[in-house]
Amino acid sequence: MEEIELVKGFIFNVQHYCIHDGPGIRTNVFLKGCPLRCLWCQNPESQSTRKQLFFLSENCSTCGRCVSICPNQAVIIQGNKIKTNRLLCKTCGQCVDVCSREARSIVGEYITAGEVFRKIEQDKIFYQGSGGGVTISGGEPFAQPEFTKSIIKLCRDAQIHTAIETSGYARWEVIQEILQYVDLVLYDIKHMKSSDHKQLTGVYNELILENAKKIHHDLKVPLIARVPIIPGYNDSLENIRETGEFVSSQLGKSVKVHLLPFHRLGESKNERLECRAGSFDSSPPSEVHMDKLKKIIETFGLNVQIGG
Repeated sequence: MEEIELVKGFIFNVQHYCIHDGPGIRTNVFLKGCPLRCLWCQNPESQSTRKQLFFLSENCSTCGRCVSICPNQAVIIQGNKIKTNRLLCKTCGQCVDVCSREARSIVGEYITAGEVFRKIEQDKIFYQGSGGGVTISGGEPFAQPEFTKSIIKLCRDAQIHTAIETSGYARWEVIQEILQYVDLVLYDIKHMKSSDHKQLTGVYNELILENAKKIHHDLKVPLIARVPIIPGYNDSLENIRETGEFVSSQLGKSVKVHLLPFHRLGESKNERLECRAGSFDSSPPSEVHMDKLKKIIETFGLNVQIGG
């Protein structure tokens, strides 16, 4: 086995037969670990670099087997409900093994690039017929650079179309090294005002915007700007105009823009992680509102679509 196939990384899902996140039918590989902490994160299990416990309370019968077997006394019954003390939980999986209702599962696994590639290669016939391929997502693919590069190179050598979905928050040296093997970049632009970006995601946006320009102009890798639309947080007309202006003037009118409506998937995942939602509160935008934002960005001469 080649050395590149033995490079190990940490993932939480390989999703087959996807029709978003790039052209055609795709296989999406979701890596764990992200430097951002977006308030609306749709995959909260992607943020941590550790294994985590998912708990589906609706499946739980409160039988107490998990309470009895936990070696760290992390699982308790409180008010006729099962609760997990996440500070005590070591994700050993013993509670998962004894749960007959499949209410508990472990999220995150260490895996080699070769093992991931073989999962991807299973779908090659669908890529050929649809113009699809593989998309490395997360989390943040650039947070595991050697692992990401290894998967991408294996796919590129097999003539499989490669895409990366990224926040762009990474050192330029890392980005430059990996993108030489990538066919398409799906680039998130979350807010144009740096102080607001910091408040919403935990980081400032100067590095993100600078990297977007370098990717497009220096590396000349095809790039799609993807803007999550989170009502009450980044969907002001001012921010949308500034986003259109940035893409048009700093990247160019050849760059497509995808507006991604907020959805509530992240809420159910936070419940499974037994995390509190905090102060974040938003709702999916209406079709009328999305169409209005689309028309604003189109005034900058850009090709815009709703959805990825």
